[in-house]
Amino acid sequence: MQFTLSGHAPHQVDTPCLVIGVFEDAPLQGAAAEIDRASEGALQALVSSGDIDDNRGQTTLLHGLPGVQAKRILVAGLGKPSKFDRVRFDQACVKAGALLREHPVTEAHICLHEVAVEDLDAAWRLRHAAVAIDRANYVYTTTKPRKDDSPHPLQSVSFQGEAELSPALDQASSIAAGYRRARELGNLPPNICNPAYLAQQARSIAEHVNGVEVEILDKRQMAELGMDALLGVAQGSENDPRLIVLKYRGAAEDVQPFVLVGKGITFDTGGISLKPAENMDQMKFDMCGAATVIGAFEACALMQLPINIITVVAAAENMPDGKAYRPGDVITSMSGKTIEVLNTDAEGRMVLCDALTYCEKFNPQATIDVATLTGACVVALGHHASGLMSLHDDLAGELVDAGQQAVDRAWRMPLWEDYQEQLKTPFADMKNVGGMPAGSITAACFLSRFAKKQRWAHLDIAGSAWKWGLTEGATGRPVGLLVQYLMNRA
Repeated sequence: MQFTLSGHAPHQVDTPCLVIGVFEDAPLQGAAAEIDRASEGALQALVSSGDIDDNRGQTTLLHGLPGVQAKRILVAGLGKPSKFDRVRFDQACVKAGALLREHPVTEAHICLHEVAVEDLDAAWRLRHAAVAIDRANYVYTTTKPRKDDSPHPLQSVSFQGEAELSPALDQASSIAAGYRRARELGNLPPNICNPAYLAQQARSIAEHVNGVEVEILDKRQMAELGMDALLGVAQGSENDPRLIVLKYRGAAEDVQPFVLVGKGITFDTGGISLKPAENMDQMKFDMCGAATVIGAFEACALMQLPINIITVVAAAENMPDGKAYRPGDVITSMSGKTIEVLNTDAEGRMVLCDALTYCEKFNPQATIDVATLTGACVVALGHHASGLMSLHDDLAGELVDAGQQAVDRAWRMPLWEDYQEQLKTPFADMKNVGGMPAGSITAACFLSRFAKKQRWAHLDIAGSAWKWGLTEGATGRPVGLLVQYLMNRA
């Protein structure tokens, strides 16, 4: 989608559809007030008569309003001003974008960002509105092209604003590209999106974005490094694993990088500890951690942030072949620590532990791993928040704040030493599961043992990375949180 700015008065913009917002039981604001003046009170009359629904989450499409050049006006109900915050602003933008996605119009002019949102400035409102509209506009078509007579998504959108808002709109374009990359990778079927495909996508980013390099480690190179935990997960699959390393240099070479680590299990059967057949198709989303760190990396590189960023993806497929690793196996990780495998379906932490050890070489300012790690996190937090765990209070606070800013929220969970007891076993340094109680936390405890030399945080996105049982598929989260965190550091 192409983003542009327009400084013309809203009523003078010649567009197939003008998008404005109206509060419940409150005076008209911004573009809505201008449209009302241009139409000699027609807009307010429609609100007063109830023909426009100003309740939160509602939309009304108007045609032929007098004094207005736009062919249509889409009015988004914003609800009560006293309850209107950045979350409701995001919801209003997404609601409007979703309606336009299914409408015949392919162009629109957006004025939603002109309403007041908490104490946020015009640049934030514009950037967030543009990203939200683009997120709502996304349609997966790779293996299911739209029919010729189907409504097509928006192709171009103009936003109300002058030239000083151009940097915010440029940022929005980059962030939107990162979200699209993450969602597309997440939604692709596992027969297409395998470890080799993820590596190919990383190479494509390196070819097209300034300052980006890529290194792909194959099975032989990982074996030489002693990555037997990662290789153990992959050994039951015909698709060989990859360790994908993307590097972006926006600062001097000696400046410590920020490192993002993604779980890239491109399909998870559970291995020998086979999952139930019901909903196993959703395990194509088990690489959404990888998808989001690749998307966030691309967004930051496109913005040319003045920092150094390294993204490491542990890509593998977990299959129940005759060569597959087994419950009861003891595996030596790259760190030298031994792991007793009690459940081969706890494979994400196995690939991540070697990736985290590998990241020590970069001497990072901070390391953040992102993974669809545990169903227990969905039980704890549902689909609204990503789980956040860290032993570093300052880093955890920075990530929580970034999530609030980006409306891509995370909730911190404890990582007390008490939980480490659940990983004890007489047969190895640790076992790979800690039992039913606090499953998300003990999974993070496992990872923490491989990140002791780093300032580290873990994001469990099992609930936030895709919409279960719905048609929307991958959400692209937490691209917004990660990009905002890195923008704040820059």
